[in-house]
Amino acid sequence: MIRHNPLAMALMLAPGLLLAGLFVFYPIVAAIYFALHDWSGYSSARTFIGLQNFRDLLGDEFFWAAFRRSFLFVMGTVPLQMALSLVLAVILNNQLLKLSTFFRTFIFLPVVTPVAIIGIVWTFLLSPFNGPINGLLLNLGVISQPIDYLGQTQTVLPTVILVFVWKWLGITLIYWLAALQTVPTDVYDAAKLDNCKGLRLIRLVILPIILPFAVMILLISAIGALNVFPLIMGMTNGGPFFSSEVMEIFIYRQAFASADGAVPRLGYGAAAGVLFGAVVLTLSLIQGVVSRRVRGGKAS
Repeated sequence: MIRHNPLAMALMLAPGLLLAGLFVFYPIVAAIYFALHDWSGYSSARTFIGLQNFRDLLGDEFFWAAFRRSFLFVMGTVPLQMALSLVLAVILNNQLLKLSTFFRTFIFLPVVTPVAIIGIVWTFLLSPFNGPINGLLLNLGVISQPIDYLGQTQTVLPTVILVFVWKWLGITLIYWLAALQTVPTDVYDAAKLDNCKGLRLIRLVILPIILPFAVMILLISAIGALNVFPLIMGMTNGGPFFSSEVMEIFIYRQAFASADGAVPRLGYGAAAGVLFGAVVLTLSLIQGVVSRRVRGGKAS
């Protein structure tokens, strides 16, 4: 019989609980506390105003625009990221394909590259003045004049979406490859006998088997696409004219860096963070519920 030592168990749990308390639980409680106050963050004077910050947010058109833009970003990135990575995963999962390991590593490299470096490099590549992308398109005759991809309200968000998909494509590819390992080999053999291949193979054979993984990958990708602060800060800083300002940039601008020269409103930014965090938490809970139901349905 295994005897449990409560003191030893407490000592083993203590470092993790301490770190979680300092970097997870305390910031959450502090954000809720600050959200209930009118505070700039620069002075010791705090005025308790209850839910007034939340009421002001509900009437703030910039808040709703950033909120809507965050979910437009999710809808633009997640389907493209999932579909492209699934097709690549099916191709690279073929054991007979030479250099499959090399291509997997090559696609995964942007994932481990710092976001700050990616932002700087892509800003240079997309520059309308000396950027190689504009230069290539001009030489090919695709465009007649350089395009300011990051400086126009119509093109900035789609451009950042494509860069985001390129950056995180490798991690979604790994998820799909792990899911494809659960597909029995005889399923592929039977599909070959029926001449089922390409997109038809993915749609009719592979997807029904890996559906539980697909639901989890979908929700993980959606939550990841809501956390795009470093990339947008590095490439556009929320501009031009707030056209790439998502919720994280809005929170930062309100709490720490007021664009119009006014005193920052840390309490107001904290209230926006609490609301946005509640949405992300809701998505996480949905992920758990849906994945359990899908697994239960597959098991039955």
